[in-house]
Amino acid sequence: MIELIVLDVDGTLTDGGITYSNSGDELKTFDVSDGLAIATWTKKLGKKAAIITGRKSLIVERRAKDLKIEHLYQGIHNKDEVLESILKKESLSWNQVAAIGDDLNDYKMLKKVGISFTPANGSKYIKDIVSVKCNSYGGSGAVREMIEYIIQEDGIEEDFINAWL
Repeated sequence: MIELIVLDVDGTLTDGGITYSNSGDELKTFDVSDGLAIATWTKKLGKKAAIITGRKSLIVERRAKDLKIEHLYQGIHNKDEVLESILKKESLSWNQVAAIGDDLNDYKMLKKVGISFTPANGSKYIKDIVSVKCNSYGGSGAVREMIEYIIQEDGIEEDFINAWL
């Protein structure tokens, strides 16, 4: 059973675009349906979530806080090493983890987890190694699709739906 989901940001939680304002502020857009699924996973089902991303952004920090994502690691080069430390803290095994990523910096981590996902617009090299290729694009419901796949596979779909009824 999956107890922890690990999320990349650019290209998975977002469409991968980065917009800068004239004042130098960085802007990102997140999909609300991804957020609702993550919130249901963490707040309603009591499961764990982590963001491990290669870039640093105050926007990502805010999004993680809004969604009550317990583990946030930014500016990370070796995502699998960071994930290994999370597993030790949470007393979990690699098989209890699902992760989503879209590019080569996710490769080693995706190879190690119990079930791996990539958005429809993920790199060809990532598509070649993951367990599940999402139909949705990054920033357009791929994370929600991942969570819905997991709850069906783990037999907790009814709990997920009933969390809001």
